Amino acid sequence: MKASRRIDALIEIMAALRTPRSGCPWDLEQTFETIAPYTIEEAYEVADAITRGDLADLREELGDLLLQVVFHARMAEERGVFDFGDVVYAITEKLLRRHPHVFGDAGPLPVEAVNDLWEQIKAQEKAARATGEAEATAIGDVPSGLPALLRALKLQTRAAKVGFDWADPHSVLAKIREEIEEIEAAMVAEPAEQIAAEIGDLLFAVVNLARHVGADPDGALRATNAKFERRFRAIETALRAQGKSPSDATLAEMEALWEAAKADENAGRG
Repeated sequence: MKASRRIDALIEIMAALRTPRSGCPWDLEQTFETIAPYTIEEAYEVADAITRGDLADLREELGDLLLQVVFHARMAEERGVFDFGDVVYAITEKLLRRHPHVFGDAGPLPVEAVNDLWEQIKAQEKAARATGEAEATAIGDVPSGLPALLRALKLQTRAAKVGFDWADPHSVLAKIREEIEEIEAAMVAEPAEQIAAEIGDLLFAVVNLARHVGADPDGALRATNAKFERRFRAIETALRAQGKSPSDATLAEMEALWEAAKADENAGRG
C-alpha cells in the first residue's frame, strides 16, 4: 500500500490493520469504548491547531480525526451494523434535509431564519425518533460523554428554549455570588464531597453567565489557560536569567514577575 489522497485507501488501510492474524495487535484489541477517548482528544487537537493558527498542523490533526471516524465505522462494519458508506449517507441526507433553503423549496433566508429553521427541523427529527417519555424530554438527547463545560452549556440552552432560564445576566451574577457564599460556608465544616458539589454549582452558574453574555465558556477558559501559560513561561524565563528556577524563588518574587509579564502584555496591546 502507498499513501493516497483517496478516502477508500484509508478505509482499506484501516481494514488491514483490523484483519486478524495479519493486522496490528493494538488496533485489533480496540473497541468503541477504548477508542472514544482518542476521538475526543483528536477533536481537541483540531481546535488547538485552529487556536494557534497553525494550518499545517491543522491538516495533520484533521487527518487524525478522520481516522477516528474510519476506525469506528470499521468496527461497526465488523459487527454488521453499518459501514463508512452508511456514515457518509447519513450525514449527506441530514445536510440535505436541514438545508431546504439551499437544496429545497424554502428559498433564500437570512441567517436568523436559517438558525430557526435548523432548530425546527431538529425538533421534528427528535419527535420522530422519540419512543418513550425519557426520549421526549427537552434535555434527553444531550450526550453524557461531552466535556463538562460544553454539556452544561447545552443543557442550559435546551432548558432555556422551554422557558426555564434566568431573566438577565445580572440575575446570574447574583446566583454566582450566592454559590460563592455556599462554598465559603461548606469550607467551614462540610466534607470534601460537599465542597466539590458546591464548586460544581458555581461552575454551572459561570457557564450560565457566559451563555447570557454571548461568550463561549470553553473558548474563554482556553484563552485564560493560554494567558496563564504565557505569563508563567515569562516568569521561568526571567528566573533563568537570574540563575534560578521557580522552586528556588519565593512566591513574592514570582508574583512580581507575573505582574511584570502582565504589564508587558498590556503595553504591547496599547
